[in-house]
Amino acid sequence: MTSNDQKLQMMRDEKIPKVLLKMGIPIMIGMLVNALFNVVDAYFVGGLGTSQIGAVSIVFPIVQIVMGLGMAFGSGAGSYTARLLGKGDTEKANITASTALFSSLIVGVISISIAMCFLDNILVALGATETILPYAREYSVIYITGSILCIFNVAMNNIILAEGRSKLTMISMLIGGGLNVILDPIFIFTLNLGIRGAAIATVISQAVTTCLYLWFILSKKGYLRFSPRLFVFDFAIYGEVFKIGIPVLVFQLLASASMGFSNTAASVYGDSAVAAVGVVTRIMAIGTYVVFGFVKGFQPVAGYNFGAKNYNRMDEATKVSLRWATIFCAVAALLMIFIPKQIVSPFSKNDLVLIDIGVRALRANGIIFALFGFQMVYMSLFLAMGREKEGGFLSISRQGLFFIPSILILPFMFGLEGVIWAQPVADFFSVIFTAVLALRLHKQNRVLLFAKKV
Repeated sequence: MTSNDQKLQMMRDEKIPKVLLKMGIPIMIGMLVNALFNVVDAYFVGGLGTSQIGAVSIVFPIVQIVMGLGMAFGSGAGSYTARLLGKGDTEKANITASTALFSSLIVGVISISIAMCFLDNILVALGATETILPYAREYSVIYITGSILCIFNVAMNNIILAEGRSKLTMISMLIGGGLNVILDPIFIFTLNLGIRGAAIATVISQAVTTCLYLWFILSKKGYLRFSPRLFVFDFAIYGEVFKIGIPVLVFQLLASASMGFSNTAASVYGDSAVAAVGVVTRIMAIGTYVVFGFVKGFQPVAGYNFGAKNYNRMDEATKVSLRWATIFCAVAALLMIFIPKQIVSPFSKNDLVLIDIGVRALRANGIIFALFGFQMVYMSLFLAMGREKEGGFLSISRQGLFFIPSILILPFMFGLEGVIWAQPVADFFSVIFTAVLALRLHKQNRVLLFAKKV
C-alpha cells in the first residue's frame, strides 16, 4: 500500500481521536506559528512607534482579503476533492485541484492590480489617519505586490489537506512563519528599513514557502496532480468549488470589513486607539488560528466519511472535535480575562493609552471566546458536507450579520466602549445562531442513520 493510500485509509478506518490528532495538530502548529509571526511582526513594528503599529493594523484587513482569495479556491476545491476521493474518483479530483489552483492565481493578479491603482483610497477607507497613512502606504506597496505568493500558498495549503497532507502544511507554515520572525528585526532595525523592512521580510518568507510547494508539485509525491493541462473552464466544477469557496471568501471579506469598521470607529479616538484595536486583533488571532487549524484537520475527515456515507464516523469526529476545541477556547478565554495587561503591555511600554484600551478590549473578547470553537466546528462540518447554505450563513454570521450592525450602532451609543464590545456582542448572537442550525442538523443526521440501518 502506498503512502497516499494510507492517508485515505487513515481517514476511513483509524480511530477518530488518533486521526484528528494526526490531521489537526500539524495544521494547528503551522497556523499557530503564522499567528505568532503576525504578533511578533506587530511587536517589532511597535518598537518604531504608535503610528507605525497603527499602520500595520490598517493593512491587516488587506492581508485577510489576500488570504480569502486563496482560501476561496483552496477550501472549495479541498472540500470537493475530499468527497471525490471518498467516492474513488481520482481523475476528477485532479482536474478540480488544478483548475482551482490556477484560477486563484489569475484572480489574484487581477485583484492585486486593482488594489494598487486605488491604494490610498483603500487605506483611508480602512481607517488610516493623516499620521498613519504614509507608513501604511510604505508597508502595503511591498506587501500587496508580493501577495500573489500568499494566494498560491494558501490555495495549495487547503487543497492538499483533502488527501491528508497535514504534515506538509505544518512544515510549510513553520518555515515561512519562522523565517519571517528571524528576518523582521534584521530588515527593520539592522538594515534600518523601518516598516518597509517588515513587508520585505514577509514577502521573502512567502517566497520560500512557495518554493516548498512547487517542489511538492514537481516531485509528484502527492496523491493529487497539478498541471496547466488539467485546467478546465467547467461550470460544474466551479459550481462545486464556489459552493464552499464563496462562503469562505465572504467570511474573509467580512473579517476584513469588520477590521476596517473597527479601525475607522477607533480612529476618532486617535492613533493609540487604532493601534490598540490592531494589537488585540493579532492577539486574538493566536487563539482563532489554532481553532482554524484544528477544524482544517477535522474538515477532510468529515468530508471523506460523508462522501463514503459513513455517518456514524462523521458524527463521532464532530463530537470529539467539539470537546477538544471547547477546552482550548475556555483556557484561552481565562487568560484573556485574568492577565490581559501582561499580554498587551509588551507591544508598547510607553503608550499607556494603548495599553489601557487593549486590556479592556482583550478582557471583553475573552468573556465569549470560550464558545468560539463551537461555532467553527459546525461551520466546518456544514462545509465538509457540501451544505453551502448553512455553512455560508455561519461563515458570515460572526463578522457580518451580527458584527457590522454592532460596530455601526454601539460606538454611536457608547463611544469607545461600543468599539470595544462590538465583537463580543456579535459573538453572542452568532453562538445562538450556530446552536439553532446544529440542533436541526443532528435531527436530520438521526434520520439518515435510521434510513441506512433500514
